[in-house]
Amino acid sequence: MRKKLIGVFLILLAALVLLQGYFVKWDISIWTLAWVILLAVLSLSSFLKRHFGWGFIYGLLALFCLNGQYHFLPVSNSVVILSSILSRAESRPFVLVTMAAGLSMQQIRMMAGSGYPIIRMMPNTPVALGEGMIQYCSDDVEPEKMAEWLAAMAPAGRLDAVPESMMDAASAVSGCGPAWAYQFIEALADGGVAAGLPRAKAQEYAAQMLLGSARMVLETGKHPGELKDAVCSPGGSTIQGVRLLEERAFRGAVTDAVLAAYEKTKDLGKK
Repeated sequence: MRKKLIGVFLILLAALVLLQGYFVKWDISIWTLAWVILLAVLSLSSFLKRHFGWGFIYGLLALFCLNGQYHFLPVSNSVVILSSILSRAESRPFVLVTMAAGLSMQQIRMMAGSGYPIIRMMPNTPVALGEGMIQYCSDDVEPEKMAEWLAAMAPAGRLDAVPESMMDAASAVSGCGPAWAYQFIEALADGGVAAGLPRAKAQEYAAQMLLGSARMVLETGKHPGELKDAVCSPGGSTIQGVRLLEERAFRGAVTDAVLAAYEKTKDLGKK
């Protein structure tokens, strides 16, 4: 609880420092502004904590503290709410950073009311542990500011620059993928329990197996099919499990899940 309060206080402080300059010419009490920002920060921090954890929030705080050069917009509604504030901030250069699913950089700029430099990113929930996968693209961002942003986000995990045309597909794989990975871990653990393992051990074994297998793919550079074949002994237990998964259309079901998520993401950009 104390960590949460400290985090909210620090974000509030950074936001006050960042926005005070924008409101000086308005006859608004700084305390009135503080209450408005506090309510917004509480809502924002709740969203980020639920989806990404406090580690990601502290990373964003580093961006807020870089002399007000970055404005982070997590969801499409935030863009609408902030557009009136951003339109009054043209005298102070900054970069818009968005992770709104399905919304292109052009759409974000239209909502914000001006052609600001922009970074579009798509993280996933493992950023909370520094093991996230973050795709990003940008437009009209100065090299120095891009380097600052990359340095601030580096502790969150792997970053990969992709063309904007690939962002929705990337979101469907690594943005949505953790949910399916958790389903797979849960299903493996259920199988372990059915075979006689205690629940805690079955879940630990399944999660560590998935973690190690992922590292094998990333660090060896081998094709997943080759690594799968290395586990399957002739006439052994593993190949029987592979055979059953193929019979039950495991591969096709996962592929269809990715495509369904991709189509939904595309639809979000049309609303």
